[in-house]
Amino acid sequence: MLSLIKKYRLVLRFIFIFLGSYFLFSSLYSGFLILYDTEHPVPDPLTQLVARQSGTVMQGLGYENVEVVMHYTGLSMKLMVNDYFLAGIVEGCNSASIIILFTSFILAFFGKTVSTILYILAGSVIIYSINILRIVILAVSIYEYPQYANIMHSIFFPLAIYGTVLILWLIWVRIYSKWKKQ
Repeated sequence: MLSLIKKYRLVLRFIFIFLGSYFLFSSLYSGFLILYDTEHPVPDPLTQLVARQSGTVMQGLGYENVEVVMHYTGLSMKLMVNDYFLAGIVEGCNSASIIILFTSFILAFFGKTVSTILYILAGSVIIYSINILRIVILAVSIYEYPQYANIMHSIFFPLAIYGTVLILWLIWVRIYSKWKKQ
């Protein structure tokens, strides 16, 4: 038994660190979300920020009459152009869960402390930015080409965000992680 543990030490270390950090960060994030699950729910501040920033980017692209308002249910933000509803931005659209997944993986392949922390911060900014861009591209595509809305939302955009995370993971493992030397 001890020889198996020794043989698979790195795999077990990865699993425990990944699952442990994912559980910890997800629990903390769930605790944060509970603060906004009240009798009169409102979207959490991160979801509101993502929605507003998406609207600002759309305005920067030249779209006029962009509105970002809370949905009447209180559970999402509505992104609209000329009173045309384009997207409901809910908690799952704010990239926090994806960043938690990304961070847990990087921690499981921990490298040098400074490079690990910097990579987590840089990767989180990249994921957050890609997420804003994907919301904007989705909203613009719904506005300009509504017939492709379902394909864009269900196939292209999950692929874009998860593809970005996969590429960041591969870069980390190939270049920065200590594991490549073991």
